Amino acid sequence: MLNKPTVAVQNLSKTYRIYKDGSSRNLFSNRYTSEVEAVKNVSFVAYKGDSVGVLGKNGSGKSTLLSMIAGNESPTSGSIRVSSPPALLSVSAALQPHLSGRENVRLGLLAMGLEPREAADLIQPVCEWANLRDAIDRPLKTYSSGMKSRLKFSISTAVHREILLIDEALSAGDATFAEKAKERMEAFLRSAGTVFFVSHGAGEIKKHCNRALWINEGELIADGDVEEITASYRAFSKFLAEDRPEKCEIILNRMRSAFPPKKVLFDDQVARFLDQTSQ
Repeated sequence: MLNKPTVAVQNLSKTYRIYKDGSSRNLFSNRYTSEVEAVKNVSFVAYKGDSVGVLGKNGSGKSTLLSMIAGNESPTSGSIRVSSPPALLSVSAALQPHLSGRENVRLGLLAMGLEPREAADLIQPVCEWANLRDAIDRPLKTYSSGMKSRLKFSISTAVHREILLIDEALSAGDATFAEKAKERMEAFLRSAGTVFFVSHGAGEIKKHCNRALWINEGELIADGDVEEITASYRAFSKFLAEDRPEKCEIILNRMRSAFPPKKVLFDDQVARFLDQTSQ
């Protein structure tokens, strides 16, 4: 049961074309000035029961990777296969600042694909878990970042999904919220789910995850033991802050050697290969 693959990523890349006005899209011109490789040829497989920390400095491609797994962005090349629709902990686009927290709960649940009757049944439990007290009936624009995190997390985890994607969601909350969120994540994993948790903080990854993916400038540097990878990432971050690129490169090369890229093949590809070899 726990060895069942839930997410398989094969040779995944994402390149953005940047136009003269600085945007990544231009309806009036096909001429772009530069390209940015956000994700470069990434391959890995996640399984039921995995809590996968996606680690990397700001701008490394972590959020782009999660967005592609969620189906919100299309890859430039490569493939993604999932065992069920992922739930991305990012309902911000659906939430409205002028509406109350309670009204936004209903809106967020509907945006996740629930039927109106299903959403109505969940509104009160979601509000209670967020524990915003009287603030739940105040406009969202009056909320602090921590209060918004509570609300988003409560909405996004209200319905059990096999694959949960969390992008920096726990960093804005207080210690009590972080502990409640951790307990909910652990309950999710006990029911054989898969969690992806994106952060640039090694401590958060170590606290919440049993496996780490380290992405640097779009490249998957390491995939494996969370203790070893977070320790190396801390050293890398220290040298990065000290502006010592030669030390950073030594660490990156050591981790590339310790965690060579994994080749991912889908069942139909294996079947075709076996058919060809048997002829």
